[in-house]
Amino acid sequence: MERTLLSLGSINADFQVRTHAAPGSTETLLAHNFCRFPGGKAANTAYLGALFGHRSYLFGRVGDDDLAEQALSPLREVGVEVTGVSRAEGQATGVSMIMVPPDGKKQIVLATNANDQWSEAAVDAMQRQIAGISGPACLVVDYEVPAWVVRRAVESARHCDVPVVIDPSFPERVEDDLLGKLLAITPNLAEAEALLGKQLGSLDKVAEAARHFHSLGVRNVCIKLSDGGCVLVSEGQSMHLPAADVDPVDTTGAGDAFTGVLAISLLEGLDILEAASWAVAAANLAVTGYGSQPAYANRHDVKTMAEQRLQRAKRLDV
Repeated sequence: MERTLLSLGSINADFQVRTHAAPGSTETLLAHNFCRFPGGKAANTAYLGALFGHRSYLFGRVGDDDLAEQALSPLREVGVEVTGVSRAEGQATGVSMIMVPPDGKKQIVLATNANDQWSEAAVDAMQRQIAGISGPACLVVDYEVPAWVVRRAVESARHCDVPVVIDPSFPERVEDDLLGKLLAITPNLAEAEALLGKQLGSLDKVAEAARHFHSLGVRNVCIKLSDGGCVLVSEGQSMHLPAADVDPVDTTGAGDAFTGVLAISLLEGLDILEAASWAVAAANLAVTGYGSQPAYANRHDVKTMAEQRLQRAKRLDV
């Protein structure tokens, strides 16, 4: 039976410069390369859904400008269904300004633009599409769109028994009452700290935080670590999946690769430990190329690395 990945969230045009160093205060640096890429968390997730061979629906907003095509054209090319994307009149498409220094640890400034401009009609249309999905499906949402839009999507999915994965970007927008009964949540370390209001200085503290989210009703908690690994807490297990030894050139979109492939793997019926190993592998491979979507690895390469990551998984003390 055909499976469907539903993605709600940001759709952006990415503008990237590569530099020889990170600039200091008031300093002007010469960049040695400039690139334009498609981007946005939901767009990246939808791209992965199609890349992995599934029906992939994207819900979001773009502006009535030429940047919309920069964001959407590559998605259409891989088969993403973009009828759930509408234009916000008089608004610019979301834009990410990305600086990538030699260590690949990007710095991003995001102008949400059309991502934050939703009409009631656009949300109603999204809910109708979610309600019309047949067969196995999973909804992935991020908070680079308004919280009320996320809430409406999650409510529609739950009404149709579609499991939900939340990527809590912009953690200040996250509404705690939506965390119960989630299939998964995938904060990075900084987002987990913001959600909890405290620093997580050790692996044990990260696992403790993950267990807290699990106690709120989240079935599977994956906290993405800054080195590319993750801490997983689910029913009866607390695990650390270490990162692979890769040479990173650009970390843009690696977290989106993690969330997208985690959702895809769960949709395909993998158990959570296997799914997390696939997610870590996808994120690790993503940092070896520039941009987000252009750097995403195919199923075969992700599978090969995932098998290695699974063998390295270690149980954490409860």
